[in-house]
Amino acid sequence: MSADDTDDRLEVWCAGEEWCPITATATILGKKWHPVIIHRLIAEERGFNDLQRAVDGISSKVLSDSLEQLEDHGLVAREVVSEKPFRVEYSVTERGASLEPVIESMREWGETHLAAEE
Repeated sequence: MSADDTDDRLEVWCAGEEWCPITATATILGKKWHPVIIHRLIAEERGFNDLQRAVDGISSKVLSDSLEQLEDHGLVAREVVSEKPFRVEYSVTERGASLEPVIESMREWGETHLAAEE
């Protein structure tokens, strides 16, 4: 790993060295909607309203806060597409896209071990 790769890492706090990578990742992905938002954005770039429809059940406030947190962690990019009317597009960054196998594993685990609502 080069020095540049190390400099690009997110700063995190962990209780113990051995658990640090798991704790750090869980801190970022452990929010209820974060993996779902990333999953929807991996599929395609979306505007705020389209993303809210794609993440069924999320409020505007929670989506807005979640997108801001994901952007702060470098997982989601926000681009102003037009000023009038004001329109923003969200997409995953390279770092966010690298979570695809993790999120896919979560989906597969859920399909195997969780019962769907009737």
